Amino acid sequence: MKILSYNVNGIRAASTKNFVGWLQSTDADMICLQEVKALPSQIPEIIGLIENLGYHHYWFAAEKKGYSGVAIFSKIKPNHVEYGCGEEWIDKEGRILRADFDTFSLMSVYLPSGSSGDERQVKKYEFMAYFEKYITKLRETYPNLIISGDYNICHTAIDIHNPKSNANSSGFLPQEREWMGLFLEAGFIDTFRHLNKDPHHYTWWSYRAGSRGKNLGWRIDYHLATQPMLERIKDVKILSDAIHSDHCPILLELTS
Repeated sequence: MKILSYNVNGIRAASTKNFVGWLQSTDADMICLQEVKALPSQIPEIIGLIENLGYHHYWFAAEKKGYSGVAIFSKIKPNHVEYGCGEEWIDKEGRILRADFDTFSLMSVYLPSGSSGDERQVKKYEFMAYFEKYITKLRETYPNLIISGDYNICHTAIDIHNPKSNANSSGFLPQEREWMGLFLEAGFIDTFRHLNKDPHHYTWWSYRAGSRGKNLGWRIDYHLATQPMLERIKDVKILSDAIHSDHCPILLELTS
C-alpha cells in the first residue's frame, strides 16, 4: 500500500504542471494534500480527472478563500471521514482531516507557519499545544494512526541545510524542535528516519537564490505513525524529482 503526502501550494497551480498525470504515474493508493487553496466546486475539471483515476476524495477547506486547506484521496473508500478537530480557529483554517479504514486511520495535517511574524508564531504554538492533547485522546480510540503532512518543523540538525544560520528561524526554533521530539517520544515513529539516517534529504526549498537546484532545503513534511504500525513500514522515499510546488511529495509504503 502506497501513501503519499504533498503540500501542493495550490492545487490549481500544481495542475498546470501536470499534477494529475504525475499522480497517475505513482499508482498511489492514498494521498494526503496540504495547502490545496481551493474548494471542489472551484475545480470541476481537476475533480473529474481525479475521479477518473479511481479516487474517492475528501476536502476540508479554509474559510478564507485561496488559503490553506487539506484533502485526502483514496482508492479504498473510508469507513468514516472526520472533518476538523473541534477547535474553532483551527477548523476555520482547514488544517486537519482524518479518514478511518479497517486497519488504520490516516490524517492529513497542515501546521501553521510562524515565518510571517510573531502573531502567527504564537498561533503555531497554540496549535502545537492543542494538537498534542487532541492526538493523545484520539489514540485511545484509534491506536493505529498515521499523521501525514506539513508540520513546518525541522526536528534535528540533519533536517535543515544550515542549522547554525537558521537557529533563530521559525521552523527550527528550540521550542518547536523540542515539541517534535516529545511528540515522537510519546509513541510516534518518524517513518523516514526509521529507515534513513542520512543527511541532505529535504522536502521544501525556498524559491529564492536557486535553493532547490543547490539542495538548500528543509525537511518539514512527515509521515508519523504510531508504534503499533511499526511492523507494517516497508519503504519510505522523498520524491524530490516531482516539481509542482516549493515542497515535494513523500512516500510511505506499508505491507498489507
